[in-house]
Amino acid sequence: MSDIFDLYREQGVSEGLLKDIAAFRERYAVDASATDRVMRPEIRFYGKEIFEMAATALLQGENILLSGTKATGKNVLAENLAWVFGRPAYNISFNINTDSTTLIGTDTFRNNEVCLRRGPVYDCAVYGGFGIFDEINMAKNDAVSVLHAALDYRRMIDVPGYEKIGLHDAARFIGTMNYGYAGTKELNEALVSRFMVIDMPPVTEETLLDILTDIFPDAKKEGLLQLGGFFMDLQLKASHNEISTKPLDLRGLIGAIRTIRAGLSPMAALRMGIVNKSFDVFEREMIEDILETRIPEGWDSSEIFENAR
Repeated sequence: MSDIFDLYREQGVSEGLLKDIAAFRERYAVDASATDRVMRPEIRFYGKEIFEMAATALLQGENILLSGTKATGKNVLAENLAWVFGRPAYNISFNINTDSTTLIGTDTFRNNEVCLRRGPVYDCAVYGGFGIFDEINMAKNDAVSVLHAALDYRRMIDVPGYEKIGLHDAARFIGTMNYGYAGTKELNEALVSRFMVIDMPPVTEETLLDILTDIFPDAKKEGLLQLGGFFMDLQLKASHNEISTKPLDLRGLIGAIRTIRAGLSPMAALRMGIVNKSFDVFEREMIEDILETRIPEGWDSSEIFENAR
């Protein structure tokens, strides 16, 4: 278990907090049918203060809402919390069509009988998972209102036509929301009051370099500095509303670096992973100009990886 906590010890996270998390893991064993949902995240979370706030709230039985702009690490933090606490993760992506049946379950016909086909929130409640509500402000308010009793002191779900169920003691819910996405709306006060809210700060260049070095330990530092600098340039432009947040895509950057390691030129890789995420011709030209200030056209994969194909 020590390797799970090593990253947070390196960041100076309170040893007492880590001991409390370890005790939580020991107290609540994971049901054998849900162990496949306890997954190691692809990206490790860097941010001592944010981690300490989130972990402390969860230990006290609270649910948390992570708010912020794109690429601030909301989903990364949520996935890391589920992993560190040793809980099965149930990811639910909210959209305008999300309703109570999507979350809790719906009737189905099986063996000549009507029965409940359980939804992810139902299973999360039963198995003591961490339910991750992605883009919770995309759903209609009446869709999430069915969760009110699960999110407050009652900790139960009333399934229409079936018995109500109580939440497993280890069950927690983590909501994420972006500012300004098309289709998003203000969350009502009744829902927000059931969460502790953490405002996620923009990623720093140091944190971004830590993430990239962690994923690509075989990459050259100077090469990663230029790739990270390109991303930070985009973040600055987006914060000033000079470009949209579409190209501000950490997953796209990581995917691009993987293709560079496989032998693709940095320019071609970054066009696929970042530049072409914008479908506005003028904006794409701006992003291309930013890219050219960081990455010379003549660079090949060996500028980033010593042993690239």
